[in-house]
Amino acid sequence: KSMTKSGSVLVVGALLLIGLVVAFVDGQTYNGVATHFDSLGNPYGGCGLPQNVLESQHFVALNVQNTPGDYTTYYPRPITNKAVIGAYNNGRNCGRWVKVSIGDFCQGGDNSGAPGSGICRGGKWVQDGYNGAELDMLVTDSCQDGNEWCRDIPYHLDLHTSSLAAFRLRNGSLAGQGLLNKWNNRQISWTYIRRPADQTGDLTIGFHQGAQSLYYPAIAITNLPNGIALVRRLVNNAWQDAKMVSDEGQAWVLPPDTSSPSRYSIRVYDVDGQVVNNKIYTFNFPSSCGIKCSAPFTRVDY
Repeated sequence: KSMTKSGSVLVVGALLLIGLVVAFVDGQTYNGVATHFDSLGNPYGGCGLPQNVLESQHFVALNVQNTPGDYTTYYPRPITNKAVIGAYNNGRNCGRWVKVSIGDFCQGGDNSGAPGSGICRGGKWVQDGYNGAELDMLVTDSCQDGNEWCRDIPYHLDLHTSSLAAFRLRNGSLAGQGLLNKWNNRQISWTYIRRPADQTGDLTIGFHQGAQSLYYPAIAITNLPNGIALVRRLVNNAWQDAKMVSDEGQAWVLPPDTSSPSRYSIRVYDVDGQVVNNKIYTFNFPSSCGIKCSAPFTRVDY
């Protein structure tokens, strides 16, 4: 079913009123420094999805906090103090795509990110053959560590280690192992983009670990064209808002419906307030879960 133009305007207005429209916009360039990490945590990354169901293994983590110089305070999540919310934006940037471009290399300096050590201390930033290498990557994790990267550098990205080899150099060749060998937490620039053309297919929807059909219908959603701002369920012929699981931006608890406890019809809204793929997704609680789902992600058909 399609949504009317006036309906879309109302949704965008509602998202603005409750602070759900993401402030980080397509086309704007962000400059920072990048680190890298090996894998998502278990059972989920910060955005509420296990690594094996992601549509891409090229993924990044965004900073949870923006608290320069404070390496010991860990704000409870989701963060309520807007002044210290980082680029992760309480999960509101989960499921979005970013285009990452490699910048300068820290030559001869300490770039460990240890609290108080300074960025590229004792060294200098230099260009080399990896400058300008690019890769499209997926936001799927969060960084709240007590180091300079996750506290002092607002637009720091933590990149999946294995993705470094997939960066495409300006001459069209792959970076391969060479980029990792000449890393030392390089400068980067990046921007939000819509899902790349080589990423296709409809949404993937599954139930979260611990989900129950009526009392805790928690789902997670991936393969998003343009992130996710809101999920709504049709209950008694009226659309009701789902609630995000903490700040796990791709995991949502649907409102209960006693008249239809195990069948669900939902709409998903992207970061622009548009109905994703302009459709309603209808599915059942998976029989394989029994009373409660035990797997981190139990996929459903719709």
